[in-house]
Amino acid sequence: MSESTKKLREPDFTLSAGPTMSSTRVQQAQGRPIIFDYDPVFQEIFRETERMAGELMRTDKDVILMQGEAVLGLEAAARGVVRPGMKCLNLVSGVYAKWFGDWLRSYEAEVVEIEVPFDQAIEPGSVREMLEQHGDFELVSLVHSETPSAIENPLAEIGPIAKEAGALVFADVVSAVGGTDVRPDEWGVDICIGGPQKCLAGPPGMSMVAVGDDAWAAIEANPNAPRGSFLSLLDWRQTWIEGGRVKFPYTPSVSDIFGVHAALSECLEEGLDDVIARHAAAAAACRAGVEALGLELWARDSSYAANCVTGVRCPEGVTISQTLAHVRENYGVMLSGGYGEISDKLFRLTHMGPISRSLYPLVSVSALGRGLRDLGVSVDLGAGAEAVLESLAQVPTKAD
Repeated sequence: MSESTKKLREPDFTLSAGPTMSSTRVQQAQGRPIIFDYDPVFQEIFRETERMAGELMRTDKDVILMQGEAVLGLEAAARGVVRPGMKCLNLVSGVYAKWFGDWLRSYEAEVVEIEVPFDQAIEPGSVREMLEQHGDFELVSLVHSETPSAIENPLAEIGPIAKEAGALVFADVVSAVGGTDVRPDEWGVDICIGGPQKCLAGPPGMSMVAVGDDAWAAIEANPNAPRGSFLSLLDWRQTWIEGGRVKFPYTPSVSDIFGVHAALSECLEEGLDDVIARHAAAAAACRAGVEALGLELWARDSSYAANCVTGVRCPEGVTISQTLAHVRENYGVMLSGGYGEISDKLFRLTHMGPISRSLYPLVSVSALGRGLRDLGVSVDLGAGAEAVLESLAQVPTKAD
């Protein structure tokens, strides 16, 4: 071990944008003995995990648990649905949606994009106008909650508009599930992908893919849909679903299933509505604290600020990397910067999973504020802390 490695230690607070910290229950579940994937105990746990994922995603669609971080599920779904020449409308308000458009083009789709600055959300009216002008779109894709830019798009409004126009609706709900309302069946969403490592506070090794009848029909009609592949949704349906849920197309990650099962169980036991309310309250407290510090929120309007993370514009005189390193080294707090093309423009304070509880918002706001002040930025630390505490104090308790 090198000298530099020896000096490193784990942070005291991991308040970054995901994977988020997990509970002791999830950690203990992942530490269970690994058992044979065809053992009846494991198969029952797998089926129950699948059922709970559907309940938390509020869908009756087929839910497939693919063994890989949510990007794998997004790619599997895109490769399954999209065929050469397919006319797709991609809605871009952040890094992940932009990358999704690159995927669509690589599959030889005909791609049209509505793009807004990454500190704004997609307007449903602009989607309706585009669909009315060009009524032959076969697919509309969007990211519900853009973690890199802390922006939430109005999927509840956009989904029905796209569905009424006859398009398939493809939604990335990775950081939305468990943090904000997600109702794919009500909103006309045909295929959506969730991840357990964000608001659900599970391990980052799985994709939860919900596939409806229209999406299955599109996949079946696509000659390029993967078969005999780790990315094949058709293999999962044929082997697992149609086979009576007793045989896997390949060996699942036993430990990850145990961890996800525990994370989903915790959310359902608390109650999904209460979990969402907790995330919303923590987000509001963070936003209040950031503004009281004298800093500027990344989202141009709080109406579309995400529940999963709060974006903060980097003030003049410091850099993202400089500030994050200082905060971690001096205060043991791991925060996040932006990602991709906006990596040097904003800080991100998470409030996902356990970090949406208790005084974690106070820790993140105070750590960022203290770090910036150390580096010469004028901030009002007392006002920031007081604003967080006042916001949290207004949250109703169960006793109320």
